[in-house]
Amino acid sequence: MLTHRERFVRVLSFEPVDRLPVIEWAGWWDKTVARWHGEGLSPSLTDAYEIRRHFGLDPVQQMWIPGIGPGTPGPTRHGGAIVTSAADYQEVRRFLYPDGLPVAEETLRAWAEEQRRDDLVFWISVEGHFWFPRRLLGIEGHLYAFYDQPALMHAINEDLLRFNLDVIDRVCAIIQPDFMTFAEDMSYNHGPMLSRNQFEEFIAPYYRETVPKLKRAGIRVFVDSDGDVSTLVPWLEEVGVEGMLPLERMAGVDVTQLRRDHPDLRMIGAFDKTVMHRGEERIRQEFERLTPVMRSGGYVPSCDHQTPPEVSLDDYRLYVRLLREYAERAAQ
Repeated sequence: MLTHRERFVRVLSFEPVDRLPVIEWAGWWDKTVARWHGEGLSPSLTDAYEIRRHFGLDPVQQMWIPGIGPGTPGPTRHGGAIVTSAADYQEVRRFLYPDGLPVAEETLRAWAEEQRRDDLVFWISVEGHFWFPRRLLGIEGHLYAFYDQPALMHAINEDLLRFNLDVIDRVCAIIQPDFMTFAEDMSYNHGPMLSRNQFEEFIAPYYRETVPKLKRAGIRVFVDSDGDVSTLVPWLEEVGVEGMLPLERMAGVDVTQLRRDHPDLRMIGAFDKTVMHRGEERIRQEFERLTPVMRSGGYVPSCDHQTPPEVSLDDYRLYVRLLREYAERAAQ
């Protein structure tokens, strides 16, 4: 019988397994967990790792590595700007790209020991070169900056590149990530929010520097983007990205077609979160939709985003039971 980590690594290598991983890659909405506490989940269970253990899911631990440090001014509104000019950026830059890691070294070493026992899948997330300028410039300002402030966009992404390369070295000195994600959210439900030319000018050069280093370290490279990523995938593959998540069904993502078009693409997610509270028959229908891709290798089925608060504790237990059933069935 394979260990949790062996199973995960083998699936992403398109190798046979005794069953597919049974994971929840994302944490849960706070409103979802609050509902479950009211339905009998122990109030002491608040940490995502411990909640995974409670439900019998395979252990997964993520470390998010932010480029924004303590003391950074916040935007004036949701989606608003922190900086609007190169001068603003230089003023705020002293708060960005924090030294050290967001998790204590002794915690990382404990995770590394658990990983060495093959009982833990460990992954990191760094802020990507579409995502991070948007955090600084705001949603609207960021889109204008492709045209109005290209030098500032490149200055931010050059600094982010150096920060990410350095932090990858520091993490790998302690623990080996099994995979990683660039947080990007470059698409919405009609496709990418930038053109191919903009991607090539403002995003691709920084991936071409970072991705080879990640691969040399033995880390599978994923991009996390909501929305319909069908058009985006070939752009990312050209710069060395190996996988995508969460593959949102409501945005029109068809993982069966993605597998046909991109046979080497690794995928995590794709289970339509909007059916999780609709009973066993509907959940089974969704797993039947995904089963051919589950059998094709390179794919770990999981919720296509965080479990919504419409899902009761009993609903989620049913979902996990059926996820395990189909994970075993797909490997036979």
